[in-house]
Amino acid sequence: MTHAIEIKDLHKHFGQNEVLRGIDLTVDTGQVVCVIGPSGSGKSTLLRCVNLLEQPTRGTVRVRGVEVTDPDVDLDAVRRHIGMVFQQFNLFPHMTALQNVMIAQQRVLKRGRREAEVVARDNLEKVGVSAKCDAFPAQLSGGQQQRVAIARALAMNPDLMLFDEPTSALDPELVGDVLAVMRKLAEEGMTMLVVTHEMGFARQVADRVVFMDGGGVVEDGPPDQVIGDPQHERTRAFLHRVLHPEG
Repeated sequence: MTHAIEIKDLHKHFGQNEVLRGIDLTVDTGQVVCVIGPSGSGKSTLLRCVNLLEQPTRGTVRVRGVEVTDPDVDLDAVRRHIGMVFQQFNLFPHMTALQNVMIAQQRVLKRGRREAEVVARDNLEKVGVSAKCDAFPAQLSGGQQQRVAIARALAMNPDLMLFDEPTSALDPELVGDVLAVMRKLAEEGMTMLVVTHEMGFARQVADRVVFMDGGGVVEDGPPDQVIGDPQHERTRAFLHRVLHPEG
């Protein structure tokens, strides 16, 4: 069976700083894998290597069987199958929510204006912001902007979605709306690799949880094991800090 994502011996250096130290990781089609760990552990760099926003120093990354680290790969073709949602929403400030969701469809997929608008409206409705079609980003809350960003990614009909701490820039009361959209995507069978610090979401929605520290994978397993009964001291210490910040 072809994995949706297959990462082997992935290394990434920034100058003298070794951020990823030989990562091996697979994500199967339809799986939700949440990556947790302290700041600086390499989580976001790992995610950005999957669609080559960062060029790995060594190792291979395959997406749906295609090696994206091959110098001759058609990267645009691969990226068409991958949706990515960032911490920052990266919406065009001079465009409405609807226009933000239409533009990549028109430019990359060459959809006509009418089709792109239909797809955009469908996806804005799916994420619960259809009433904000004509609003500009500055008129939207952070949570609404992030849901527009998710709609924009979904409008490209991706086979898998990468989420890089999608709730970290949001006020706490807005986090739930975004996680609800992600939960719904998971229920619909979307393959998802999610870097997150939302332990409740990871525990409830993930098929697997990967704990990273120091540029490597320390633990990888079902959420009840990794979060509920971690085997490694580093995992236990991290979870204690996250789940019991007062203690």
